[in-house]
Amino acid sequence: MQPQIFDTAAIPAPERFGLWLEMLARTPTLMRVRTEHADNFEARAEFLELGPMQLIRHRYPSLHGTRNRKLISRSEADCYLLALTLVGTGIADQDGQRGVCPPGDLTFYDCARPQELIHHIDGDRSAASIVALIPYDALPLPHRRLTPLFASRMSGREGVGALLADYLIRITGHPEQYHAADAERLGGVALDLVATLLGRHLVSEDAVPTEVRRRALLSQVQAYVRQHLGDATLDPGTIADAHHISVRSLHRLFEAEETTVAAYIRDERLARCRRDLADPALVSRPIQLIAGRWGFRDKAHFSRAFRAAQAETPQAYRTRHLERARIVNSAASEVNPARTD
Repeated sequence: MQPQIFDTAAIPAPERFGLWLEMLARTPTLMRVRTEHADNFEARAEFLELGPMQLIRHRYPSLHGTRNRKLISRSEADCYLLALTLVGTGIADQDGQRGVCPPGDLTFYDCARPQELIHHIDGDRSAASIVALIPYDALPLPHRRLTPLFASRMSGREGVGALLADYLIRITGHPEQYHAADAERLGGVALDLVATLLGRHLVSEDAVPTEVRRRALLSQVQAYVRQHLGDATLDPGTIADAHHISVRSLHRLFEAEETTVAAYIRDERLARCRRDLADPALVSRPIQLIAGRWGFRDKAHFSRAFRAAQAETPQAYRTRHLERARIVNSAASEVNPARTD
C-alpha cells in the first residue's frame, strides 16, 4: 500500500502554515488553528485508506485547534475521530469532557460536534499522532451510546488498547509491507478493535455485537501467540489463562478460522523458521538453534513438522533458498560491478 504524503518541507518556510491550513480544509477535521510556529510550520501527514476508514499519521509543531459549528457546516462531518498520541501531550475537549493523553494513550470524539484540541511538546521538537477517521455507519455501536466517551482518555498501553495502538503504528509505519488488496480486510480488523475498545469503556459491552467481540479477541490471542512463540511451554492452557477464558472457549474461537490453536502455533513457528533458514545473514547458525529459538525444542519433532509442511528437510530448504539468494546477488553484481577507481 502506498500512502498519500503531504509534507511542508518541500516549500518555502513562510508558505508552510498556510498550505497546512489548506490541507486541513479538505478534511473532516477542518479547524481554526493557532501556533507559535506559523513562520516556519514544518509538518507532514501520511494518508492511508483502509476500506471505509482513513488513517493519517501526523507530525507537526505544537498547536491549538478549535472547531465550531460554522466550520463543521463547511466540512463532511459524519464521522468519528480516534487519535493515538505518539509524541507530546494531546488534550481533547468536547461536550464538557476533557481527555489529557500522554504518549501511548487514545482519545475519541465526534467530528459533527464542536471540539477543542491542543497538542503540545516542549521546545522546537515535533508532536506526532495517528488519527483514524471512521464513518458513523462503519462502527456497529449506537451513536447515542458513545456520547459518554467523547474526549475521554483511553489507555493504549494495555489490553485491547495496546493491541489497537500497536496495530495502527505498524500499519502506518510500514504500509509498503501490505498489499492494496488487503486494505479492506486490514480496515475491518482495525474497526473490530476500535469497537471492542469503545465497548470496554462503556457501562456495558452488550452494545458490541458478539461477532465483533469474537474477532477482536481472536486478534488479541493471535498477537499473544506471536509474541510468545519462543516459549516451548506455550499451549492452549497458558493462552486461555492469559486471556481469562476457558480452554473450551479458546478452541471455539478458532473454529471459524478452519484451524486449531495447536495448528496456529505450529504454523507461526514454522513461518519464523522458514524466514531464518532463508536468511543469508544466519547461514552459520545451526538449524537446531533456529528451531529452538521459535519453540521447537525436540529436533525430531521439528524435522517431522517441517517435512510435513514443506515436503523437504530443513537443510534442503535452507540450501535451496540460500543458493537462490547467491544467484540473485551474483547477477546484481554483474549488472552493477563495484567501482575500483
